Amino acid sequence: MYNKGFFVIEIFVTTLFILIPLIIVIAFYTLIERKLMASIQRRRGPNINGYSGLLQPIIDGLKLILKEIIIPAKSNMYIFILAPIFMMSLSFALWSILPFYSSITLIDTQFNLLFFLTISSLNVYNVILSGWSSNSKYAFLGSIRAISQMLSYELILGLLILLILSITGSLRIFDIVNYQIQNISFFFPLLPIAVITFITLLAETNRIPFDLPEAESELVAGYNVEYSSITFTMFFLSEYCNMVAMSTLWVLLFWSGWGKLGIIYFILKILFICLFFIFVRALLPRYRFDQLILIGWQVFLPFTFSIFCFILGFLLLINGLLLPNFIIFL
Repeated sequence: MYNKGFFVIEIFVTTLFILIPLIIVIAFYTLIERKLMASIQRRRGPNINGYSGLLQPIIDGLKLILKEIIIPAKSNMYIFILAPIFMMSLSFALWSILPFYSSITLIDTQFNLLFFLTISSLNVYNVILSGWSSNSKYAFLGSIRAISQMLSYELILGLLILLILSITGSLRIFDIVNYQIQNISFFFPLLPIAVITFITLLAETNRIPFDLPEAESELVAGYNVEYSSITFTMFFLSEYCNMVAMSTLWVLLFWSGWGKLGIIYFILKILFICLFFIFVRALLPRYRFDQLILIGWQVFLPFTFSIFCFILGFLLLINGLLLPNFIIFL
């Protein structure tokens, strides 16, 4: 009994140790985004609450929490409330799989990269349930568009992960990072794949230039248009939590994670990719929805599949050492 109780306490403390800094990082990430975008667009950002606006995320959080929760008439109340809770829970669950250093992680399995893709894919259900349960045509249309976008680019992301598997012979993130540390970061030999992966992650997180589900005027604000107060805050936190998680995943897959220089170097690389998310939002216009789908199905998917087949054939011709592991996995 003592060992079980100690184990539960250890997991609880470790979870708090991860979640509390993560929430703080997300809060100030929104502040950095607003500051940088204001500087790029030559306007003033938050500069009133606290020194140079440092308390703005706390003020915004309190404002959203204290607002009234409005539930639309004739909506499915239980699903309407549970959808943002599940979405935020799944976004935080992604961090249980991502390693922070060579031996620091909550869940370490041989297939944790596949587990990561599975958890991120489950957000599709939360999006459709939030739009359907709102009893609003606009929210439902926004959720349909979001799902078509997410499914299109998740297929590409799955192919990209299979490509990494074919090279390393493993779906364990530690093995992928160690492979890059011992050899070379995948960013250099797989530069086109790294760029496509980053663009795919932009689409997965509904960021500009792929934020169509939340941006078009005829859809008002997408699948979460009927949400307010703390329920809207959960969607907001989930989006930014996913951005930081996807940035971390990109660094682990293509930039050798913590490398040979340690955790500070790892954090700096994640920060750089997170800032790149902001620069893309500030500098690029949005695509039309038909352009977004066309790019995914007619450009990225054929190109990724071609590269995937080429690398498999290349490995088979060179030594065939990694290919049997891939076949066994399939």
